[in-house]
Amino acid sequence: MNDLIERITNGHVAEVKIVLTSIVTALALYQVALMTVGYGKVRLPFFKPRVASTAHRTVGDVVAPLTALVGLVCVAYFGVSEGIDHARDGQEGAVTLHVVAGFALVAVLAFKIIVVRWWHALGRLLPYLGATVLGLFVVTWITSAGAYL
Repeated sequence: MNDLIERITNGHVAEVKIVLTSIVTALALYQVALMTVGYGKVRLPFFKPRVASTAHRTVGDVVAPLTALVGLVCVAYFGVSEGIDHARDGQEGAVTLHVVAGFALVAVLAFKIIVVRWWHALGRLLPYLGATVLGLFVVTWITSAGAYL
């Protein structure tokens, strides 16, 4: 599996992971902007709430599997304990936070999708789940890409 991942990324696994993490984090910020229009908190004459909500759902349908793919490749290639063991001096805490935030992100994102698609009675939690997802995207980005800035 490691050989396949290295071949696909041309030996730049960490860099590709950082680029993809940056993209999904930017999309997560865009998602929040869409839902401020979707919930009617921000009104734009050229952008109706229903259209913003549909765009939010469509972008989310891309972000969720991309996030899962990046997470799976990350765990498959770097591992959990191996990534922590091979962290640069002084980076162990950031790597541990990255691992915890990554797993929490997948769990909260999955729960949010379950609420949106099937468990409508908990729909009142969606703004909080969305904010949590955004926060976890930012934490995973800072603890991966932020180390290289």
